[in-house]
Amino acid sequence: MKIKTRFAPSPTGSMHIGSVRTALYSWLFARHYDGEFILRIENTDYNRYNYSFVKDIIDNLNWLGLNWDRAPFFQTDNLKQYNLIIKNMLLNKVAYKCYCSLERLQKLRNYQMSKGIKFRYDNKCRDVKYYTKFNQSYVVRFKNPEFGIVSFDDKIRGSIKFKNSELDDLIIMRSNGIPTYNFCSVIDDSNMQISHVIRGEEHINNTPRQINMLNALEKRIPIYAHLPIILDSTGKKMSKRNSALMNNLFDYRKLGYLPESILNYLLRLGWSYKNKEIFSINEMKSLFDLKSVNKSSCFFDIKKLQWLNNYYINKLPRDYIIYNLKKQFDKNELDYFNNFNLSNFVEVFSERCQNLKQLSDYCRLIYNNINNFKSNISRKYLKIDLINCLTDVYNKLYLLDFWTQDSISFVIKKISLNYKNNLSFFYMSLRVSLINNITPISLISLLYAIGKEHSLKRIKKAIFYIYKKHSKHIF
Repeated sequence: MKIKTRFAPSPTGSMHIGSVRTALYSWLFARHYDGEFILRIENTDYNRYNYSFVKDIIDNLNWLGLNWDRAPFFQTDNLKQYNLIIKNMLLNKVAYKCYCSLERLQKLRNYQMSKGIKFRYDNKCRDVKYYTKFNQSYVVRFKNPEFGIVSFDDKIRGSIKFKNSELDDLIIMRSNGIPTYNFCSVIDDSNMQISHVIRGEEHINNTPRQINMLNALEKRIPIYAHLPIILDSTGKKMSKRNSALMNNLFDYRKLGYLPESILNYLLRLGWSYKNKEIFSINEMKSLFDLKSVNKSSCFFDIKKLQWLNNYYINKLPRDYIIYNLKKQFDKNELDYFNNFNLSNFVEVFSERCQNLKQLSDYCRLIYNNINNFKSNISRKYLKIDLINCLTDVYNKLYLLDFWTQDSISFVIKKISLNYKNNLSFFYMSLRVSLINNITPISLISLLYAIGKEHSLKRIKKAIFYIYKKHSKHIF
């Protein structure tokens, strides 16, 4: 049997973390067995469908590197076949038209709830022989078997059984003539010859209904694997609409999380291989299987994701990080075309950054125009008695042939010996000269990251500012 999996998102909102993990597991399973991975856009929910979310899905999958093997499939392209199949189901008496009004269904729901009963349709229209009513809207319901048991062997949870008496006759076509998710999914999985349906735990209750439909249509039943729920820090399910944590992939991309860290973290969010923490893409494809997926719920640990992202920022090739950092600059409206050496920036600041947004913020301190020293900080730290000190720093740094952290450190420490009684003020004043800010960043790191040319220019401007403020003479 050729392995075929699918990722079938509904374009009704931004792609959330749970969906990303489902896509990853489905993709890895197909790639592990040299199978086929299909992207299917389930866009029959016209009331909530938005094409911008389709573009969001495609862009995110491309960003993650989860490539699919066919052109994206859109369910709305298959409406004629869906409707033809439903028509035949009506003729073969495995489906029926239901004319029950919304008011009746609501009364039924309220009554069942008052009795502590889970809502299910009471099959009022199931066996009506003459059900054609002109100019009256209806839905089409599947005739679910009333007796017996439907069971399936879940590849993660083992044997799962449902009594047919507990399943109601679900709607397979809405009153507007558009087929529903459960029906379209069954037909698509059959048409595409999907071998394994890998999806979230919340779909378990859909599975027996879908199996009954497949049996009624005499179609092959795929193998099912339902992934554990992802919980946030409060123990609530992470979802599109409610979570204590960021749940959309967009939010993490905006902060500058790398695809490598997202994939690596989500891989381990429900699956494990010995004590291994870091996986390359090739290792993921080689080692992944469904047997090692846990069935119990798992908690989303943002600190672990931050640790992973910091790891990749520091371990991946410097050019790749700079490429992504420039993209982060674009998001943060920061101009990087000014001859700064970004490699030095990454070298100096990457270890303390959990994401590229933080790294970008450090760069912003340096990139921002600090030509005018009009802040209270400048007035406090750039004083006339610093002229000789800053001039000495300028002259010593100017003579350096090699701009390294060690050589810079040697010069600064030697000069600082003259200011033992006010060492903190010396360092703070030099920091203000460089970035017009007292953010506690290593002075040596700042000088190295800014570079020799720009550092000398900024110190010179600080000296000029002090002269202009305190003297009639211009430097």
